[in-house]
Amino acid sequence: MSILLKQVFVGLPKTVGYKGAKNPMEREWTSAIFKDPVQGPAWIGKTGLTGDGQWDLEHHGGPEKAVFAYAFENYAYWQKDLGISEITSGAMGENLVMEKITEETISIGDTFRIGEAVVQVSQPRQPCWKPARRFKVKNLALLLQNTGRTGWYFRVLTEGIVEEGQTFTLVDRSYPQWTILKCNQVIHAKQQNFEEIRELSQCELLAPSMRATLAKRVEMLETPDIRSRVFGPNE
Repeated sequence: MSILLKQVFVGLPKTVGYKGAKNPMEREWTSAIFKDPVQGPAWIGKTGLTGDGQWDLEHHGGPEKAVFAYAFENYAYWQKDLGISEITSGAMGENLVMEKITEETISIGDTFRIGEAVVQVSQPRQPCWKPARRFKVKNLALLLQNTGRTGWYFRVLTEGIVEEGQTFTLVDRSYPQWTILKCNQVIHAKQQNFEEIRELSQCELLAPSMRATLAKRVEMLETPDIRSRVFGPNE
């Protein structure tokens, strides 16, 4: 079964909404979640695709979050579950839409050759309030993490040109036990299993910042307060 690069998307930050709106979901906000499809070849560099950008550089971008990918199979789920037909390719702010692979079947450290580039899975996306604002579904970030349909990030090992229609070739799988779905289940469990969190924090190919965050969680034996991330200014 071939894993297909269905589409490529890039976009720069833009501001939408209305200043002073009473409804928080209608207020002005700035994000690079709005992406446009790339026609033809696209260059993937160490920190992302040419023509792509981020607004919140504290939580987005950098070499460990160079490329955001999402499973094509997830769109049908959200369209049915939420009744929103607009949740389709590019809707989650993704750069790469991948077909025939999902959070259940891709793992931390999975290394793929695609076109001239070589990319490696670095971590699951931790969904924030911005997809919720885009589609006016206040709890969408919670739905994303609770279903495990978060998408994932790639680090770029070898830069190069990619193009929609190409196939991903798996060249290495070091941690098959740490699927993106499993990571999400461990990270976002209501009842934290600190032994599993410790084990995940020791996964050498997990993004260093996430490893450090999880190690601190184990050290402090604390459950994170996610409200500001998942609801943020939408409340």
